[in-house]
Amino acid sequence: MDLEHPARAASKRSASAAERGAREEWLSLFTDDAIVEDPVGVSPLDPDGKGHVGKAAIAAFWDRNIGSNKIEFDIHHSYAAGSEVANTGTIISTLPNGMKAVIDGTFVYKVDADGKIVSLRAFWEFENMRLIGP
Repeated sequence: MDLEHPARAASKRSASAAERGAREEWLSLFTDDAIVEDPVGVSPLDPDGKGHVGKAAIAAFWDRNIGSNKIEFDIHHSYAAGSEVANTGTIISTLPNGMKAVIDGTFVYKVDADGKIVSLRAFWEFENMRLIGP
């Protein structure tokens, strides 16, 4: 019997799909009306600061920010409660030119009763992202 918290399990499936570049698998983890805020608030990735709402917007987020990069997750701690999990750790995104973007943050996933992601909120500071040259 798998007793892993549903939100933690969803976060692991999300990270695995992103690391493998499995776009359709990653998108299938979200509800149709889900929201992705990565990072939360106004940033160059979300100039309006309203998040990416719905599958089409989340797919566009993938295409712009995940799909062409190699993504690695290093989760240091994970705290599950209710229908959510907060993971703290580091994401390393290797860009096509070999540059690495290193992001430390807290990544909060909320799931519905079926274990589908209804929100992904990434708390990290754009200005503190570290860039490492190729």
